[in-house]
Amino acid sequence: MSTFKNIQGKNIRSYANNAPNATAGEMWYNRSEAKLKGVVASGAWSSASLLNAAVREQIGFGSTQNAQASAGGYPNVTQTEEYNGSGWSIGGSMSSGRGVGAPAGTQTSGLVAGGEGPSSGVNTTEEYNGTSWTSGGNLPATVRFNTGFGTQTAAVSLGGMQGPSPGARLATANKYDGSSWTATGSLNTARRAAATGGSQTSGIAMGGDTPPYSNVTEEFDGSTFSNGGNLNTTRGFAGGSAATQNAAITFGGSIPPGGTTTATENYDGSSWTTSPATLSVSRYGGHMGVTAPNTSTIYYGGQPPVTASTEEYNFTANTVTAATWASGGAMNTARLAGAAGGTQTAAFYAGGRVGPPGGTADSEEYNGSSWTEGNNLNTSRQYVAGAGTQTAGLAAGGYPATGATEEYNGTSWASQPNSMGTGRAFGGMAGAQTSAVYAGGNNPSTAVTNIVEEYNGTSWSEQNDLSQSRKYLAAAGTADTNVVVYGGSDQPGSTKYTNTEEYDGTNWTNGGALITGRQGLGGLSGGPGTKAGTLAFGGYDGTAAVASTEGYDGTSWSTRPSLATARYDVRGTGSNTAALAIGGDGASIFANTEEFTGETTAVNIVDITTS
Repeated sequence: MSTFKNIQGKNIRSYANNAPNATAGEMWYNRSEAKLKGVVASGAWSSASLLNAAVREQIGFGSTQNAQASAGGYPNVTQTEEYNGSGWSIGGSMSSGRGVGAPAGTQTSGLVAGGEGPSSGVNTTEEYNGTSWTSGGNLPATVRFNTGFGTQTAAVSLGGMQGPSPGARLATANKYDGSSWTATGSLNTARRAAATGGSQTSGIAMGGDTPPYSNVTEEFDGSTFSNGGNLNTTRGFAGGSAATQNAAITFGGSIPPGGTTTATENYDGSSWTTSPATLSVSRYGGHMGVTAPNTSTIYYGGQPPVTASTEEYNFTANTVTAATWASGGAMNTARLAGAAGGTQTAAFYAGGRVGPPGGTADSEEYNGSSWTEGNNLNTSRQYVAGAGTQTAGLAAGGYPATGATEEYNGTSWASQPNSMGTGRAFGGMAGAQTSAVYAGGNNPSTAVTNIVEEYNGTSWSEQNDLSQSRKYLAAAGTADTNVVVYGGSDQPGSTKYTNTEEYDGTNWTNGGALITGRQGLGGLSGGPGTKAGTLAFGGYDGTAAVASTEGYDGTSWSTRPSLATARYDVRGTGSNTAALAIGGDGASIFANTEEFTGETTAVNIVDITTS
């Protein structure tokens, strides 16, 4: 009789709790629970950062989950967005707006061909190099609602329709060699808006609109299409992904008689299996095919209603929990633009504006769940900046323009004999109690400045100026040699800046631009010694308070999950994996706190039973 050891080559071990560093397929006995345990792989969808703009019927391409491009969309969208695994950033715009065309390639070597233009189908091809679009060879005929697969130099465009709806569906297919298109074997079932994936020699088309909708799968070997196993759920305008035709996945879509589905199906080269994993947002008309593996793919955009939602699919032994903002404890005193510092579980907030008649000296501490009153600042002030930790904090500047500096030891605030050389408010400060940087602001209240000063724990000294004078800016960093400033506005407040400046302790250099220009935003550092991971959230874009969050990778900004409450003059502290957004203004002056938790993964441990 076979035993577990005969099959696996080792016995089941016993542990007091769970096995350390367990991997997929491993089993053990947990003595504390008196249970047999194991690690199993499974598929699951998890929410990810939103697109910058809600879009439907866009053309998506990319070879991995963490390097995607969303191009165009209906009606007449030209914008391209790029996904880096954490969020979306703005890429180059297509010269011709379109939706539902044939996609192919990678984020840095992509292609779109045909599609639904402003009023009809198009025959043009555009190629993407990761920055900008250039024209490629034209399709033999105009087409709309076509889809496809492959690479920039070896692509396939299939199906679609030529005239307005309702109109005949096409079975035609064409191959691209990097410069021109030629006819190849036709589909067996004429259709538009099929989900697709794979390569020019191992491609797949799934479902689509025939009309009404189809469950037919077809596989392409480089010259001809042949029928494969039928989908379990008849659908069109669905999402799809495949590296090869023998390992495909389809999800979402429109189903008869006019609904949408969250269902996910997996293909093994012969038959489809419905997965227990379902999309959290039922929709159709997001991207319809990418070349990413069926074990690690992504779905973005779609309708109804038109959405910016992004979801990631992973078949793994790990459980992925998406990054998110969640409600925390409320301050005892609602206010905005105070001094903040510390971590998510040990923070301080001091001073700020409480509304007419103005500033306060009130100081509070946060323990990860609730705020408690502490000893007050010695000088009441608003639009004050903070840095440091709960036991070694710093507050400087404020309105009316002052250079007053106070240090916090976890119990009380002490006024320092040396003030900033330039008294001001509305500036940004980052760093530690003994190594802080204060940049920009107003001095006096009618003049915006680019002055930068450093604090060494005893006194302030002037340093090289910012290249951009600005107020209401955000600053992030853990020491005076590792600071990023971003956002803010000019003195009238008419211009909201997007530019980023990075400081190395001596000089300022230009960094990437925020996606949304804003003032009064919150910010915090990615961690010691790195500018990557910096977050920017909330703020005022010139029209209204915003909730959007962006993350910085040291080069460019991309989207992150948004705050639950739009607000400006918000303060932030903590890290990019455990942050706080505190107070602020919007519909009212807020006391509430939001807590940010970065994406986490955990091994999927299950109980092993005989049933």
